[in-house]
Amino acid sequence: MKSSLALFTLSLATVAPGSAMAQLQGEAAVSPDQQDDEIEFSADTIDYDFENDFVTAAGNVVLNRDGYKLRADQVLWNRKTGAVVAEGNIRSITPDGDVAYGDRIELTDSLRDGAIDNLLLVLEDGSRLAAQRSERFADGSLELHNAAYTACAVTTEAGCPKNPSWQIKAVKVMYDPVKKRVKYQGARIEIFGLPVIPLPGLSHPISDENRSGLLVPDVKFDTVNGIGVTVPYYFSLAPNQDATITTQVFTDVAPLVSGTFRSLDEKGAFQFTGYATYGSRIPTAASQILPNAQKDFRGYFATSGRFRLNDKWTVSQSARIVSDRTFLRRYDISDDDTLRSTIDFERISNSSYFSLAGWAFQTLRVNDPQNRVPVALPVMDYRKRFDDPILGGRLQVQANSLAIARSEGQDTQRAFGSARWDMRKLTDWGQEITLTGFVRGDVYHSDDNALNETAIYRGQSGWEARAIASAAIDVKWPLIGEAFGGTQTITPRFQIVATPGLANLSVPNEDSRAVDLEDSNLFALNRFPGYDRYEDNVRATYGMEWEINRPNLQVNMIVGQSYRLENNNNIVPEGTGLSDRFSDIVGRTNVRFKDIVKFTHRYRLDKDNLAIRRNEIDATIGSKGTYAQIGYLRLNRNIGPQLEDLRDREEVRVGGRYQIDGYWSVFGSAIIDLTDRSEDPISVADGYEPVRHRLGVAYDDGCLSMGVTWRYDYEDTGDARRGSTFLFRLALRNLGV
Repeated sequence: MKSSLALFTLSLATVAPGSAMAQLQGEAAVSPDQQDDEIEFSADTIDYDFENDFVTAAGNVVLNRDGYKLRADQVLWNRKTGAVVAEGNIRSITPDGDVAYGDRIELTDSLRDGAIDNLLLVLEDGSRLAAQRSERFADGSLELHNAAYTACAVTTEAGCPKNPSWQIKAVKVMYDPVKKRVKYQGARIEIFGLPVIPLPGLSHPISDENRSGLLVPDVKFDTVNGIGVTVPYYFSLAPNQDATITTQVFTDVAPLVSGTFRSLDEKGAFQFTGYATYGSRIPTAASQILPNAQKDFRGYFATSGRFRLNDKWTVSQSARIVSDRTFLRRYDISDDDTLRSTIDFERISNSSYFSLAGWAFQTLRVNDPQNRVPVALPVMDYRKRFDDPILGGRLQVQANSLAIARSEGQDTQRAFGSARWDMRKLTDWGQEITLTGFVRGDVYHSDDNALNETAIYRGQSGWEARAIASAAIDVKWPLIGEAFGGTQTITPRFQIVATPGLANLSVPNEDSRAVDLEDSNLFALNRFPGYDRYEDNVRATYGMEWEINRPNLQVNMIVGQSYRLENNNNIVPEGTGLSDRFSDIVGRTNVRFKDIVKFTHRYRLDKDNLAIRRNEIDATIGSKGTYAQIGYLRLNRNIGPQLEDLRDREEVRVGGRYQIDGYWSVFGSAIIDLTDRSEDPISVADGYEPVRHRLGVAYDDGCLSMGVTWRYDYEDTGDARRGSTFLFRLALRNLGV
């Protein structure tokens, strides 16, 4: 008998033909005990064989039971045996959202278990499993034979079929939808259709949730350690905690083991990382690797974290410590020459800031003795801004203290309190006038000052006090109009700052050493960095800013100079641009054209002969995929070697990337030291000394990322030797654990 009905509810309980017929026609109610045993489905036509208890549904058949859905052109259901056979345009969906396609599916009437021919399973994360033959069990798990897995798209943007850039083929695959994990037997990775890596016993997750397992290994080669294979294993400890243990095995040195632990909760996050090995440690000044170099433990530890105690208070910490000065470079972990450790308690509100911190440092520089490196503890800073105007201006107060100790060297303690008042007014003609008043009182104590090798940094031993008072007026006059097809702004600026003479050299200088006049501090109240030096006397600063804005083009330029009533060479040496009455001329130019050209030029010109004392260029030309970068820096200040913070230097940095097509690219970069002895008498460079270069080729299609990079280091420091490093990188989407 055939019926043309749109929706049917069929009970799996054994019923008489008449009763079943009534259910097909929707006339009989279903008891509560039967509801859990029902399959809801719709079809264009249905044929029910009463004698054999056999149902045939055809045309847009949809079956639904307990969240399992099945669509097909035709479904044959044997109610006596419970067997369900679906054929034609089959689409089966699990409650988790996994979708299976096949030519023919044999299921039980639970719709959970059965066999599928020519299966294509599209998982919830978009990855795919395909097999010639598969079985699905009552718990929802699948066993696939002669199967393949990929997380890559198998069609182009136009909808045409294409081969995935990578896939895993295996004799047998087990998929557990509860654990969201795939296990393989006899697996191998094929990249661009070529078998590359056999992976016996491979398993990995197929969801965004963290899962424990093996990450993709890295392979590299360098002239010091030989061939190295990095094998990381990831541990998912909790939804908010994980860890990674990594073993690096080398052909020429002992293995290196590292581990990282991370934790995140509602208060904040922290992590720590450690490296350890047992190997040779040779002096940093050695010219070659010594055959009898001392063998010892070598390692590195780093941690960082930040916690929000409440809506105002936070605590943050970071620490880095290494066993010796060349460990980080030898194992390509970091190129830093100083490691910093700190802890900081902060309170931030709408109008105030408080910080209590401590700092420690470990130097990795060859000729820098560790016992001369300071520890800063405690470092306290408090600032308060008053919202209500006082005499028409805004008032901000600050209190600061610092204690610096060295195991062998000068010790310094400092405390000060300050207040700054600013009033900003606009005139009827459009001038912006800012009046500033500033007062500060300092108290210093220092000892062992004679151990400071630089005289102008020492200060006087014992207790010293200093009072500072400054008054300033700053006038800007923006002139805006149309020009060159856009908007032009010309802003003359003039500033006068008056500060009574100070005994700067009587107090130590710990944080104001690397002074240099540039566009960023030209109009600053104090052009020294830090607090230990303060610019006194009366000075006038004048300059001009020009800006043009057109569609797709922005240009900004600033240039300026200052004049002092008296020389400033008592606290700054010749060459800094600030020592004489007239300062050097400083400026900056920024140019941006669309997203194709980004150009920045900073410079300082000698006031007497316009010689270039500072020349810094940073430029990027190109698109996101193809671009060229160049950076150039030359400091030509002619300051003697006695001031290590103000040495001259010249270097050039170049880099670029060329996008060959949508996926392939080549890239490279280089750093060249152009410093010679005429610029820095203690420099070992000869005017053209490469520091490092890098060349590589990469492929990235969003599913497969791989590349080969060749890097060459030209500097020797202890056992971190010059030579080549080759890094082979492979990353497969969804495949890592």
